Amino acid sequence: MPTKTTHTTKAAAQKAPKKPRATVKKKVEKDLSAAPAEVLTVAAVEELKEAPAKHHLPKGRYIFATGRRKTAVANVRLFEGKGESLVNKKPLAKYFGYSFFQDEIIKPFELTGLNNKYHFVASILGGGQHAQVTALRHGISIALGTLSEEVRKVLKKNGFLTRDDRKKERKKPGLKRARRSPQWAKR
Repeated sequence: MPTKTTHTTKAAAQKAPKKPRATVKKKVEKDLSAAPAEVLTVAAVEELKEAPAKHHLPKGRYIFATGRRKTAVANVRLFEGKGESLVNKKPLAKYFGYSFFQDEIIKPFELTGLNNKYHFVASILGGGQHAQVTALRHGISIALGTLSEEVRKVLKKNGFLTRDDRKKERKKPGLKRARRSPQWAKR
């Protein structure tokens, strides 16, 4: 007796739900009840900085997020508590030697008032130094945004949750670069 086999089509396989960019390992509940309805003002940001973090992760758990910029990809694990932030198994200050790079990475923490409450371990591949810095900042912002709606609003308002999708344009045939044409010669 022949058995009936079913084959899935490419269209059915492609309709699988997409994974969210930021996921919480071991499922952490969100505190969305305290989300303000009005637009964030400077005073609201100051109040958020002074208020203690309402959301806590269980010990040993982390929030995972991926940040991108140009060809750089940063996989970030955000842990609660004081600790040394590591990038590719090196301390942050050693991996990014320039202080303005370090300041750019720490900006989401300073903006939300969560400076010494969280640390991260990141793995970065591809891109140059500045693209890696921006990808790491993007990943940290996405991870912090999952903590509470207030934190997410502050980060969104300052543009840290938006991926900068500008990339180098591909070279076209017959041209020197993407748009630069060869030098014109009269004779």
